[in-house]
Amino acid sequence: MEASAQEAAGGPALDRLLGQRIRHRRRTLNLSLTQLAEEAGISIGSLSQIERGLSSPSVRVLSNLANVLQFALSDFFTDATDGSPCREDGIVTRARSRKQLAFWRTGISKELVTPLTGKRGTDLYVILIEPGGTTGAQVYTHAGEDAGYVLEGELELSVSGESYILGRGDGFRFESTLPHSFRNPGRVPTRVLWVNAPATGALEGS
Repeated sequence: MEASAQEAAGGPALDRLLGQRIRHRRRTLNLSLTQLAEEAGISIGSLSQIERGLSSPSVRVLSNLANVLQFALSDFFTDATDGSPCREDGIVTRARSRKQLAFWRTGISKELVTPLTGKRGTDLYVILIEPGGTTGAQVYTHAGEDAGYVLEGELELSVSGESYILGRGDGFRFESTLPHSFRNPGRVPTRVLWVNAPATGALEGS
């Protein structure tokens, strides 16, 4: 994926918004840069660049940050670009008002299909993975359960050291605590309907 195309789509601006949200949450929890970096398993320099919007975190890094910051991934999503309401009484999300989060340097973007309600619950995403897009060589883990359905293209899913090639119409489910990663090994974009459900205890406590 060409970086210039992504920059034209507002990639750096999204990085700045995401960085601001991470910094605000860190300060709310009274965590220092050092504390958050150590607990998330990244360098202080990398975290500083993310917070200043100079670097775009990978899915793995953002997942680690979410765990430490007691956030769901959906909490990082920016406001809809058209300023429209994103939900109707926490029940409905209109297609034109979906929240978006782009890991533009890694060729992955997510649209949050379900409404943001301020409570931890099951989140549904449409994930777009450009050819060659990947979560990276390192696997990651988080609480809950992942499941999905490949709408278009090809998905290579790695879970606990086993790799699976999925095509259109294929589905999957696994415990999110298992080391996992994914990428698009094909030549056309891949779209996946992806579900992330919280751990049972987290859902009961929400």
